[in-house]
Amino acid sequence: MALTADMVVRTEGSADDPEHGSEASGRSDAVRGVRNYGRRRPAHASSSNRRSDNGSGWLFLRDLIIYCVIPLLVVFTLFASYRIPSGSMMDTIEVGDRVLVTRLEPRLMKPRRGDVVVFKDPAHWLDDKNENMFTDTLIKRLIGLPGDTVECSGKGAPVKVNGVPINETSYLKPGVNPSDFAFKVKVSAGNVFVMGDNRANSADSRWHADDGNDGLVPVHDIKGKGLLTFWPLGRFGALQSHHEVFDAVPAQAVS
Repeated sequence: MALTADMVVRTEGSADDPEHGSEASGRSDAVRGVRNYGRRRPAHASSSNRRSDNGSGWLFLRDLIIYCVIPLLVVFTLFASYRIPSGSMMDTIEVGDRVLVTRLEPRLMKPRRGDVVVFKDPAHWLDDKNENMFTDTLIKRLIGLPGDTVECSGKGAPVKVNGVPINETSYLKPGVNPSDFAFKVKVSAGNVFVMGDNRANSADSRWHADDGNDGLVPVHDIKGKGLLTFWPLGRFGALQSHHEVFDAVPAQAVS
C-alpha cells in the first residue's frame, strides 16, 4: 500500500512513537506558546501604554504648575502695573507710560527718600474729572520721611530737608524750578511728604497743605515702590530712586 504525505505527518506526530512523539509534541507546544504569546502581547502592551500615558499626563500637569502657575501667582501677588495718565512725573515718567510697582507692604520694605512711590489718593487730591477717568492712585517721589522738615524759599531756591539744600537736577524736569512758591512742612509720624518731578505741573504735598493733613501721605496708603517703565518698549528702563541726592540729609527725631 502506498503511503500518503498525510499519513507520514500523522505518524511522526503520534504519541505512539516513543522516539519522535515527544519531540514533535514539544515543537508543537512551543509553536502554540509562541502563537499564544503573540495574541496576548497587544493587551499587555496596551495596558502599559495607558499607564505610561497617565504618568506623562501627571508629569506635564506637575511641571505646568511648578513652572507656570506658581511663578504667575508670585508675580501677581508681589507686583502690579499702572498706566500713568498725567505729566506730573515728567521727564522720569511720560504720559501713557506703564510702570511696574512692588506690592510689598511699607513695613516690609521701608520707604526711603527719593523712592518713586505709588499711593492711594489720601484726601481727594484728584479732581472730579480725573476720578471718573482713572483710579484713585497717584505716583510721586518721596522727599520727606516722618520727622523731616521740608521747605523751600520760593522760585529759584533749592528744596531743603532738615536744613540741608538738596540738588535735584538728576530727576527734575529740565527748566523747572524745585518750587515756584515758598512752603515749609514738618512731616508728622506715620506720614511722608511727596512731590512730582515736574514741579510746575504737579499737585503734590505742597499744593494740599490745607487738606487736613498738611498735604502729607499716610505711610499705610503707600501701595508700593516703582521699579521700572516697561511700556512702550522704547522707554523700557529702571525708575531711579536717586538716594544719593539725600546722602547729606541728617535723620530727624519723629515728634
